[in-house]
Amino acid sequence: MTTHTLYESPQPSDPAWTQTAPAPAQPLAYHRQARATGHHRWWRPLVGTAVVFIGVTLVMLVVLIGSEIAGAVLDRPRNDDGDLVWGGIGDNALALLSIALWIPVVLLAARWVQRRPAGTVSSVTGGLRWRWLGLCLAVALPVAAASLGISLLLPESEVSGPELTWAGLSPFLLGLASICLLVPFQAAAEEYVFRGWLVQAVGAWCRSAWVAVIPQALLFAAAHGWGTPWGFADLVVFGLVTGLLTVRTGGLEAAIALHVLNNLLAMGVMSAIAGGLASEETAADMNWMMVAVDVPMVALYAAVVLWLARRRRHHTDVATTRP
Repeated sequence: MTTHTLYESPQPSDPAWTQTAPAPAQPLAYHRQARATGHHRWWRPLVGTAVVFIGVTLVMLVVLIGSEIAGAVLDRPRNDDGDLVWGGIGDNALALLSIALWIPVVLLAARWVQRRPAGTVSSVTGGLRWRWLGLCLAVALPVAAASLGISLLLPESEVSGPELTWAGLSPFLLGLASICLLVPFQAAAEEYVFRGWLVQAVGAWCRSAWVAVIPQALLFAAAHGWGTPWGFADLVVFGLVTGLLTVRTGGLEAAIALHVLNNLLAMGVMSAIAGGLASEETAADMNWMMVAVDVPMVALYAAVVLWLARRRRHHTDVATTRP
Protein backbone atom coordinates (compact mmCIF):
# COMPACT_ATOMS: atom_id res chain seq x y z
CA MET A 1 0.00 0.00 0.00
CA THR A 2 1.29 3.42 -0.92
CA THR A 3 1.43 5.97 1.88
CA HIS A 4 0.57 9.61 1.39
CA THR A 5 1.74 12.78 3.03
CA LEU A 6 1.30 16.31 1.74
CA TYR A 7 2.38 15.15 -1.71
CA GLU A 8 1.99 11.63 -2.96
CA SER A 9 5.37 9.92 -2.69
CA PRO A 10 6.48 8.64 -6.11
CA GLN A 11 8.26 5.32 -6.44
CA PRO A 12 11.85 5.13 -7.75
CA SER A 13 10.60 3.79 -11.06
CA ASP A 14 8.10 6.60 -11.41
CA PRO A 15 9.21 9.47 -13.73
CA ALA A 16 7.90 11.81 -11.06
CA TRP A 17 10.67 10.60 -8.71
CA THR A 18 12.79 13.56 -9.73
CA GLN A 19 10.00 16.08 -9.09
CA THR A 20 9.80 18.00 -5.86
CA ALA A 21 7.29 20.33 -4.26
CA PRO A 22 6.48 23.46 -6.27
CA ALA A 23 9.02 26.24 -5.89
CA PRO A 24 7.89 28.93 -3.47
CA ALA A 25 6.44 32.04 -5.00
CA GLN A 26 8.88 34.84 -5.57
CA PRO A 27 8.43 37.83 -3.23
CA LEU A 28 6.67 40.89 -4.54
CA ALA A 29 8.46 44.22 -4.67
CA TYR A 30 7.34 46.75 -2.08
CA HIS A 31 5.12 48.81 -4.38
CA ARG A 32 3.25 45.62 -5.37
CA GLN A 33 2.42 44.49 -1.84
CA ALA A 34 -1.30 45.26 -2.29
CA ARG A 35 -1.32 42.17 -4.52
CA ALA A 36 0.36 40.00 -1.89
CA THR A 37 -2.84 38.06 -1.20
CA GLY A 38 -5.53 36.63 -3.43
CA HIS A 39 -7.98 39.34 -2.38
CA HIS A 40 -6.76 42.09 -4.67
CA ARG A 41 -9.37 43.63 -6.94
CA TRP A 42 -8.91 46.66 -9.18
CA TRP A 43 -11.29 48.75 -7.07
CA ARG A 44 -9.73 48.10 -3.66
CA PRO A 45 -6.97 50.74 -3.95
CA LEU A 46 -9.56 53.34 -4.94
CA VAL A 47 -11.91 52.51 -2.09
CA GLY A 48 -9.00 52.21 0.33
CA THR A 49 -7.67 55.64 -0.67
CA ALA A 50 -11.10 57.14 -0.04
CA VAL A 51 -11.20 55.42 3.35
CA VAL A 52 -7.74 56.78 4.20
CA PHE A 53 -8.78 60.31 3.19
CA ILE A 54 -11.98 60.12 5.24
CA GLY A 55 -10.16 58.53 8.18
CA VAL A 56 -7.45 61.20 8.17
CA THR A 57 -10.13 63.90 8.13
CA LEU A 58 -11.98 62.25 11.01
CA VAL A 59 -8.95 61.86 13.28
CA MET A 60 -8.00 65.48 12.71
CA LEU A 61 -11.57 66.45 13.55
CA VAL A 62 -11.42 64.35 16.73
CA VAL A 63 -8.25 66.15 17.81
CA LEU A 64 -9.91 69.50 17.09
CA ILE A 65 -13.03 68.59 19.07
CA GLY A 66 -10.89 67.31 21.94
CA SER A 67 -8.98 70.57 21.89
CA GLU A 68 -12.21 72.57 22.00
CA ILE A 69 -13.52 70.56 24.94
CA ALA A 70 -10.25 70.88 26.83
CA GLY A 71 -10.14 74.59 26.06
CA ALA A 72 -13.64 75.10 27.41
CA VAL A 73 -12.86 73.19 30.60
CA LEU A 74 -9.59 75.07 31.15
CA ASP A 75 -11.06 78.40 30.01
CA ARG A 76 -8.35 79.00 27.43
CA PRO A 77 -8.33 82.35 25.57
CA ARG A 78 -9.21 82.78 21.90
CA ASN A 79 -7.67 84.91 19.18
CA ASP A 80 -9.45 87.44 16.98
CA ASP A 81 -10.61 84.65 14.65
CA GLY A 82 -12.21 82.76 17.53
CA ASP A 83 -9.60 80.00 17.57
CA LEU A 84 -8.30 78.60 20.83
CA VAL A 85 -4.85 79.78 21.83
CA TRP A 86 -2.65 77.11 23.37
CA GLY A 87 0.60 78.89 22.67
CA GLY A 88 3.29 77.91 20.21
CA ILE A 89 4.18 74.69 22.01
CA GLY A 90 0.58 73.57 22.52
CA ASP A 91 -0.59 74.40 19.00
CA ASN A 92 2.45 72.67 17.53
CA ALA A 93 1.83 69.57 19.66
CA LEU A 94 -1.80 69.38 18.54
CA ALA A 95 -0.76 69.66 14.89
CA LEU A 96 1.80 66.88 15.31
CA LEU A 97 -0.70 64.66 17.13
CA SER A 98 -3.35 65.08 14.44
CA ILE A 99 -0.84 63.85 11.83
CA ALA A 100 0.58 61.05 14.00
CA LEU A 101 -2.88 59.46 14.16
CA TRP A 102 -2.75 58.82 10.41
CA ILE A 103 -0.76 55.63 11.06
CA PRO A 104 -3.65 53.50 12.42
CA VAL A 105 -5.88 54.83 9.64
CA VAL A 106 -3.52 53.50 6.97
CA LEU A 107 -2.99 50.16 8.70
CA LEU A 108 -6.73 49.60 9.18
CA ALA A 109 -7.43 50.49 5.54
CA ALA A 110 -4.90 47.89 4.39
CA ARG A 111 -6.40 45.27 6.69
CA TRP A 112 -10.11 45.96 6.22
CA VAL A 113 -10.37 47.24 2.65
CA GLN A 114 -7.55 45.43 0.87
CA ARG A 115 -7.78 42.38 3.15
CA ARG A 116 -4.02 42.01 3.50
CA PRO A 117 -1.71 42.03 6.52
CA ALA A 118 -1.37 45.61 7.76
CA GLY A 119 2.37 45.09 8.20
CA THR A 120 2.85 44.84 4.44
CA VAL A 121 2.59 48.64 4.39
CA SER A 122 5.70 48.75 6.59
CA SER A 123 7.88 46.39 4.57
CA VAL A 124 7.99 43.29 2.40
CA THR A 125 8.59 41.21 5.53
CA GLY A 126 5.24 42.18 7.06
CA GLY A 127 6.51 44.63 9.67
CA LEU A 128 9.08 47.28 10.48
CA ARG A 129 12.65 45.91 10.47
CA TRP A 130 13.89 47.56 13.64
CA ARG A 131 17.59 46.80 13.23
CA TRP A 132 17.53 48.19 9.70
CA LEU A 133 15.64 51.26 10.95
CA GLY A 134 18.31 51.80 13.61
CA LEU A 135 21.06 51.59 11.00
CA CYS A 136 19.25 54.08 8.76
CA LEU A 137 18.86 56.45 11.72
CA ALA A 138 22.61 56.25 12.32
CA VAL A 139 23.21 57.24 8.70
CA ALA A 140 20.57 59.97 8.73
CA LEU A 141 21.83 61.71 11.89
CA PRO A 142 25.08 63.17 10.53
CA VAL A 143 23.48 63.96 7.17
CA ALA A 144 20.55 65.83 8.74
CA ALA A 145 22.84 67.57 11.22
CA ALA A 146 25.21 68.72 8.47
CA SER A 147 22.33 69.96 6.32
CA LEU A 148 20.85 71.93 9.21
CA GLY A 149 24.21 73.29 10.31
CA ILE A 150 25.11 74.57 6.86
CA SER A 151 21.63 76.04 6.42
CA LEU A 152 22.01 78.03 9.66
CA LEU A 153 25.18 79.60 8.27
CA LEU A 154 23.50 80.81 5.08
CA PRO A 155 22.43 84.45 4.70
CA GLU A 156 18.91 85.17 5.92
CA SER A 157 16.19 84.65 3.35
CA GLU A 158 13.68 87.27 2.34
CA VAL A 159 11.07 85.36 4.29
CA SER A 160 11.32 86.67 7.82
CA GLY A 161 11.40 84.06 10.54
CA PRO A 162 11.16 84.41 14.31
CA GLU A 163 13.66 86.72 15.98
CA LEU A 164 16.61 84.81 17.42
CA THR A 165 15.86 85.25 21.11
CA TRP A 166 16.44 82.54 23.73
CA ALA A 167 13.11 80.97 24.69
CA GLY A 168 14.11 80.28 28.27
CA LEU A 169 14.98 76.98 29.91
CA SER A 170 11.46 75.85 30.87
CA PRO A 171 9.80 76.62 27.52
CA PHE A 172 12.76 75.04 25.70
CA LEU A 173 12.60 71.82 27.70
CA LEU A 174 8.81 71.61 27.40
CA GLY A 175 8.89 72.24 23.67
CA LEU A 176 11.74 69.79 23.17
CA ALA A 177 9.93 67.10 25.16
CA SER A 178 6.77 67.47 23.05
CA ILE A 179 8.84 67.29 19.87
CA CYS A 180 10.77 64.20 20.93
CA LEU A 181 7.51 62.50 21.90
CA LEU A 182 5.43 63.34 18.82
CA VAL A 183 7.73 64.03 15.87
CA PRO A 184 8.79 60.37 15.33
CA PHE A 185 5.12 59.41 14.96
CA GLN A 186 4.26 62.51 12.88
CA ALA A 187 7.12 61.93 10.43
CA ALA A 188 6.40 58.20 10.24
CA ALA A 189 2.71 58.90 9.62
CA GLU A 190 3.52 61.04 6.59
CA GLU A 191 5.69 58.20 5.27
CA TYR A 192 2.92 55.66 5.83
CA VAL A 193 0.48 57.78 3.83
CA PHE A 194 2.72 58.98 0.98
CA ARG A 195 5.57 56.47 0.57
CA GLY A 196 3.41 53.67 1.96
CA TRP A 197 -0.25 53.75 1.04
CA LEU A 198 -0.08 55.89 -2.10
CA VAL A 199 2.94 54.09 -3.56
CA GLN A 200 1.27 50.72 -3.01
CA ALA A 201 -2.12 51.94 -4.27
CA VAL A 202 -0.62 52.94 -7.62
CA GLY A 203 1.71 49.94 -7.57
CA ALA A 204 -1.30 47.63 -7.34
CA TRP A 205 -2.05 48.58 -10.96
CA CYS A 206 1.40 49.40 -12.37
CA ARG A 207 4.57 47.32 -12.38
CA SER A 208 6.86 50.31 -12.85
CA ALA A 209 8.32 51.69 -9.63
CA TRP A 210 8.62 55.13 -11.23
CA VAL A 211 4.92 55.26 -12.04
CA ALA A 212 4.16 54.32 -8.43
CA VAL A 213 6.57 56.85 -6.92
CA ILE A 214 6.00 60.03 -8.94
CA PRO A 215 2.35 60.83 -7.99
CA GLN A 216 2.96 60.63 -4.25
CA ALA A 217 6.00 62.93 -4.50
CA LEU A 218 3.88 65.63 -6.14
CA LEU A 219 1.08 65.18 -3.62
CA PHE A 220 3.58 65.24 -0.75
CA ALA A 221 4.91 68.61 -1.92
CA ALA A 222 1.41 69.99 -2.46
CA ALA A 223 0.32 68.89 1.03
CA HIS A 224 2.93 71.23 2.55
CA GLY A 225 1.36 74.25 0.87
CA TRP A 226 2.80 76.67 -1.64
CA GLY A 227 5.74 78.70 -0.38
CA THR A 228 8.38 79.16 -3.05
CA PRO A 229 9.08 77.27 -6.28
CA TRP A 230 12.40 76.21 -4.74
CA GLY A 231 10.67 74.81 -1.67
CA PHE A 232 8.16 72.90 -3.78
CA ALA A 233 10.96 71.45 -5.89
CA ASP A 234 12.89 70.40 -2.79
CA LEU A 235 9.86 68.57 -1.40
CA VAL A 236 9.29 66.81 -4.74
CA VAL A 237 12.92 65.65 -4.76
CA PHE A 238 12.59 64.44 -1.17
CA GLY A 239 9.44 62.51 -2.09
CA LEU A 240 11.05 60.95 -5.16
CA VAL A 241 14.26 59.92 -3.40
CA THR A 242 12.54 58.48 -0.32
CA GLY A 243 9.97 56.78 -2.54
CA LEU A 244 12.66 55.06 -4.58
CA LEU A 245 14.54 54.15 -1.39
CA THR A 246 11.35 52.57 -0.08
CA VAL A 247 10.94 50.43 -3.20
CA ARG A 248 14.62 49.52 -3.51
CA THR A 249 15.06 48.57 0.17
CA GLY A 250 11.68 46.92 0.48
CA GLY A 251 10.25 49.07 3.27
CA LEU A 252 9.63 52.45 4.86
CA GLU A 253 12.53 52.39 7.31
CA ALA A 254 15.00 54.46 5.27
CA ALA A 255 12.39 57.12 4.50
CA ILE A 256 11.18 57.25 8.10
CA ALA A 257 14.72 57.62 9.44
CA LEU A 258 15.58 60.62 7.27
CA HIS A 259 12.21 62.30 7.80
CA VAL A 260 12.34 61.86 11.58
CA LEU A 261 15.87 63.20 11.95
CA ASN A 262 15.21 66.16 9.66
CA ASN A 263 12.13 67.18 11.65
CA LEU A 264 13.60 66.46 15.07
CA LEU A 265 16.70 68.58 14.53
CA ALA A 266 14.91 71.44 12.80
CA MET A 267 12.13 71.65 15.38
CA GLY A 268 14.60 71.12 18.21
CA VAL A 269 16.43 74.25 17.12
CA MET A 270 13.16 76.15 16.78
CA SER A 271 12.12 75.16 20.31
CA ALA A 272 15.14 77.06 21.64
CA ILE A 273 13.95 80.29 19.99
CA ALA A 274 11.22 82.40 21.56
CA GLY A 275 8.12 81.88 19.42
CA GLY A 276 9.97 79.44 17.17
CA LEU A 277 7.37 76.69 17.37
CA ALA A 278 4.63 79.19 16.57
CA SER A 279 6.26 79.99 13.22
CA GLU A 280 4.24 78.90 10.18
CA GLU A 281 7.33 78.63 7.99
CA THR A 282 7.87 75.13 6.56
CA ALA A 283 10.13 73.35 4.10
CA ALA A 284 7.89 74.74 1.37
CA ASP A 285 9.37 78.19 2.09
CA MET A 286 12.97 77.24 1.27
CA ASN A 287 15.09 79.56 -0.86
CA TRP A 288 17.44 78.37 -3.56
CA MET A 289 20.49 78.37 -1.27
CA MET A 290 18.86 76.03 1.22
CA VAL A 291 17.72 73.75 -1.60
CA ALA A 292 21.28 73.71 -2.96
CA VAL A 293 22.36 72.33 0.42
CA ASP A 294 19.45 70.00 1.08
CA VAL A 295 19.25 68.14 -2.24
CA PRO A 296 22.89 66.93 -2.27
CA MET A 297 22.54 65.81 1.36
CA VAL A 298 19.43 63.79 0.54
CA ALA A 299 21.25 62.25 -2.43
CA LEU A 300 24.24 61.41 -0.22
CA TYR A 301 21.97 59.71 2.31
CA ALA A 302 20.30 57.68 -0.45
CA ALA A 303 23.65 56.57 -1.85
CA VAL A 304 24.89 55.37 1.55
CA VAL A 305 21.63 53.56 2.35
CA LEU A 306 21.57 51.78 -1.01
CA TRP A 307 25.20 50.74 -0.53
CA LEU A 308 24.37 49.34 2.91
CA ALA A 309 21.30 47.57 1.53
CA ARG A 310 23.44 45.78 -1.06
CA ARG A 311 26.02 44.87 1.56
CA ARG A 312 23.47 43.69 4.13
CA ARG A 313 20.77 42.17 1.94
CA HIS A 314 20.23 39.32 4.37
CA HIS A 315 19.54 41.82 7.15
CA THR A 316 17.17 44.08 5.23
CA ASP A 317 15.25 41.36 3.38
CA VAL A 318 15.00 43.43 0.24
CA ALA A 319 12.51 42.21 -2.31
CA THR A 320 14.44 40.27 -4.93
CA THR A 321 11.98 40.43 -7.81
CA ARG A 322 10.06 43.19 -9.52
CA PRO A 323 6.84 41.59 -10.77
